[in-house]
Amino acid sequence: MCARSPYSTLANEKRNRLREEAPEEESPAAEPKKRRARKAADEGPGAWSRFKGFLTDERSHKLFGMGLILSGLFLLTAFTSFLFTWRVDQDLMSRGWWEILRTDIAAENWLGKLGAICAHRFIHVWFGLAAFALPLWSFLAGVRILLGTWLLPTRRTLGWTTMALFWIPALLGFFFRGEYSFLGGGLGVVITKHLTTLLGEFGAGALLVFSAGAFAVYSFNLNFGWVGKLFAKKQMAEEAVAEEPAVSSGVRMKQEWRDSGYAEKSVVAGAGLELDVEPNEIALGGGIEMEVAGDEIASASGLAMTDKLASAEGLALTEQANELQLETTPMEVVEPVRSPVISTAEDLNGDLNGMSVTANTEEAVLSDDQIEAKLAEFGEYDPKLDLSSYEPPPLDLLVDHGTGEITVTKEELEMNKDRIVQTLGHYNIGIDKIKATIGPTVTLYEIIPQAGVRISKIKNLEDDIALSLAALGIRIIAPIPGKGTIGIEVPNSKPQVVGMRAVVASEKFQNSTMDLPLVLGKTITNETFITDLTKMPHLLMAGATGQGKSVGLNAILVSLLYKKHPSQIKFVLVDPKKVELTLFNKIERHFLAKLPGDSDAIITDTKKVVATLNSLCIEMDERYELLKDAQVRNIKEYNAKFISRRLNPENGHRYLPYIVLVVDEFADLIMTAGREVETPIARLAQLARAIGIHLIIATQRPSVNIITGTIKANFPARIAFRVTSKIDSRTILDTGGADQLIGRGDMLLSTGNDLIRIQCAFVDTPEVDKITAFIGNQRGYPDALLLPEPPMEEGEGGVDLDDGERDSMFEEAARLVVQTQQGSTSLIQRKLKLGYNRAGRIVDQLEAAGILGGFEGSKARRVLIPNEAALAAHLNNGVAAGPGVGGILMMRL
Repeated sequence: MCARSPYSTLANEKRNRLREEAPEEESPAAEPKKRRARKAADEGPGAWSRFKGFLTDERSHKLFGMGLILSGLFLLTAFTSFLFTWRVDQDLMSRGWWEILRTDIAAENWLGKLGAICAHRFIHVWFGLAAFALPLWSFLAGVRILLGTWLLPTRRTLGWTTMALFWIPALLGFFFRGEYSFLGGGLGVVITKHLTTLLGEFGAGALLVFSAGAFAVYSFNLNFGWVGKLFAKKQMAEEAVAEEPAVSSGVRMKQEWRDSGYAEKSVVAGAGLELDVEPNEIALGGGIEMEVAGDEIASASGLAMTDKLASAEGLALTEQANELQLETTPMEVVEPVRSPVISTAEDLNGDLNGMSVTANTEEAVLSDDQIEAKLAEFGEYDPKLDLSSYEPPPLDLLVDHGTGEITVTKEELEMNKDRIVQTLGHYNIGIDKIKATIGPTVTLYEIIPQAGVRISKIKNLEDDIALSLAALGIRIIAPIPGKGTIGIEVPNSKPQVVGMRAVVASEKFQNSTMDLPLVLGKTITNETFITDLTKMPHLLMAGATGQGKSVGLNAILVSLLYKKHPSQIKFVLVDPKKVELTLFNKIERHFLAKLPGDSDAIITDTKKVVATLNSLCIEMDERYELLKDAQVRNIKEYNAKFISRRLNPENGHRYLPYIVLVVDEFADLIMTAGREVETPIARLAQLARAIGIHLIIATQRPSVNIITGTIKANFPARIAFRVTSKIDSRTILDTGGADQLIGRGDMLLSTGNDLIRIQCAFVDTPEVDKITAFIGNQRGYPDALLLPEPPMEEGEGGVDLDDGERDSMFEEAARLVVQTQQGSTSLIQRKLKLGYNRAGRIVDQLEAAGILGGFEGSKARRVLIPNEAALAAHLNNGVAAGPGVGGILMMRL
């Protein structure tokens, strides 16, 4: 290789030095651009930039909204004036524009020539009377831009106005022609002309009417059940007229319904005897299909008459469809007039050769037509009718704590991503893909590791990742169920406060159709989380002190208060702390339930908790008896049957509200009241779901001696706030994770299979105070819902059977058991609407008075008095009771 010449080296250095010192030459094309840029900088922003700034300015939006409102009012006034001045202004509008603008010619329209021109164009030339939809839409759009809210539903209003602009002109143009063709406008004239040419007069009119009906049915969801009810009424009236003159074998039977619709009266004219038949259950449900079997008519002579369904409707029974089958010697038989249920056993009532004969008649059964007719007459039962003026609390009572904006910056996301990748890279764990989902308090980083990486290896690096990110509350989900990724939850540097107002006002909660919706807060994907308490069906809440348990309990109660009517839900509140739930005392007459005789609906004395739990167990047993009588399986089916008037209140049936038992500090309850509270709680948790009793238990001591296996087995839904150790987390959730939460409402919800991280909605004490005060100031029930009397504990004394202290309902109960020949506590409890303990004491008094027999195990007590006459004679041998008993005769035996 030859050496480079020193002269060439010096020449190159000189050439480079001259190039560096020489100024850069600019191309001729770049010079004009720079000059324009300098000129633009000197002159300021251009016209287009100023115009864009004007359009995006909030003040411009307000001005535009005000302009739309003013335009709507202007058009509405001009259109209204057109209806009165169109004849006078028609001559002016027929002239040319120069003639119209002449100052010596005036218009009669209230808004002058401009109003006359607008009204003439929009109504006479274009849309007819349908043009009134335009000022409506302009006004609503202006209000939306100015105030940020829609006065009417957006899509529905837009659909109505669009339909009106085309259909109303066609309809008015079809029916009004000639001088009044302006009612449909020019559009109506054109549409009518084409329709009549294409379909003819009749076809065009039918099409317009059909389109109007189709639009009304689709938009308003019209129900045509009233048509069937009219036919049902007409058919029943015709049958009644046809059956009235029917008389056979000297026996005439007539059926009348009482005004209440619960009892029927059968009159047997031949025997001169009038009987009242009280059916156990009268079905008055409209819109509910039933299968009605043929009525069996049993006569005293051994005849079996079977009614067959012969009409096309399948429900109307006619005289010609009855067939008689003789089981004895053939004889001539004349059929009686048909009744829903006829039994000739009435002829046996009375004395027969000195022997008293009592024959019970079968209860009446209504056909589907009669059910429809009764429902049309009385309507469905409305449980809200007693408090029809009740209004739920408005959203203004809640404070908007959070802004709802994402507070995580892009730099924070990039930094956390780099640190996660770097930490995993130190352990030779490669990542194919990473994704971030921002939540209110934590951000979820979903990673897909490279092939061959064990999931347990990443799970064991939880502490290392927390160290690299310098953050507490790191939680690793390996893997995320249903996604095939590994999740790393990292707390945000600036957590967002989730306000109760934001979640209550959400469309998801407002449109919820759940039976008992609970809005708990927002998930890590920033979605409002709502769950149904009836599906849980019970809830256990636990966490360390000051981690948000009381706020979460208030959020649950507030969400139910915003969604339910006082007739639909009742609360039984147990507050051993005496300060957490005292604000709810104001809604005692609306939403609370209590024991009879208690002055305070909120239970703060732990000695009364056991009695309350036992009372709820009695209420549970009573409800199951009602469900058994109604032949349904849960409270939802029972209430639906009661609302449709298919259950008779005279038989003890009533509308059943949901009952939610809330215990604020379960650990303190266990310590003071003892383990005897665990048994009724476990029994309620096992059985009370179907009859609408649900439990919410909260504690700040998540230890195994408080949350026992019996409690955990019956509470599949559990909420864990931040705890101090993994052991406490496993005690609550059967898994770790609660020890990694960041506190302040950060919680984990376990529903049995899934584990969901939620930021609890924050509701402050003044907000709860305002809500309860708003409800408490409204008209309520006379008192809180009274629970059944709890059974007496040992040592409280037995039943005092002294004549002077007999129950005021003693005589009425005695008549009841003699009439029904049934001596049971449940019968007296249902018929007289008494508590279980009081009914039991009355049964003991009846036994001591010689009216009922003694206890015989599982068998019912024998009734020792055969009829009411014997009862009256039995009572007349006694003396009147003291004052306050109401003249009831007491037995001295």
